Amino acid sequence: MSGGRIICVGLGPGDPELMSVRSDRLVRGAAHVAYFRKKGYEGQARRIVEGMLRADATEYAMDYPVTTEIHFSDPEYNRVMAGFYDLWAEKLCDLAGTETVLVLCEGDPFFYGSFMHLYTRLRERCAVEIVPGITGMSGCWTATGEPITWGDDVLTVVTATMSEADLTARARETDALVVMKIGRNLDKLKRALTAAGRLADAWLVERGTMPDQKVHRLAQVPEKVPYFSIVVVHGQGRRP
Repeated sequence: MSGGRIICVGLGPGDPELMSVRSDRLVRGAAHVAYFRKKGYEGQARRIVEGMLRADATEYAMDYPVTTEIHFSDPEYNRVMAGFYDLWAEKLCDLAGTETVLVLCEGDPFFYGSFMHLYTRLRERCAVEIVPGITGMSGCWTATGEPITWGDDVLTVVTATMSEADLTARARETDALVVMKIGRNLDKLKRALTAAGRLADAWLVERGTMPDQKVHRLAQVPEKVPYFSIVVVHGQGRRP
């Protein structure tokens, strides 16, 4: 183990006021701050902490080499992204030899977070600490104004990148449903929920808890939705 440490802080679903006290304290005191982003963009994690960083903080923007240009099933995608994570794991671990490095992560780092790919490369080489955060899906189902689960309801979380057949099966089998990673899979998801008889009960939340949050019935959403969108279908289980 090296002498320093890396701390990944979960920033919550988007509203800075939904960060934990611990995450807030660490963000405001950090001298070295790293975050993922799409090249040419500020990055959602960095946007959440705007105005909170020390004036003398050193920032490390980890620009993804690809996002949607290559499909994730393509071996080239895995090769390029693996090299990217290898490179940044080495850089951060070297820096953590003498410094505390804060890595920002939207939502919770261990829930579909990009930091997981660094964590598996770092945990045997450096001291690594994780600060959990409120998940994006929690912020989104709260935005609908309805509880996501009741009584004995089973909640299933899936990604819209799954096959249409698998999405349909999962939607049929569960009581409450959360769908992540909508992106270009919106039409496929609508077809799957229609086949499962759940489309009429589905909601889509864009940019949950953020100033430009929007809540729609999924059947009425436009053809394109932002990256930070989540679909929820509420459970209707046992109630006293």
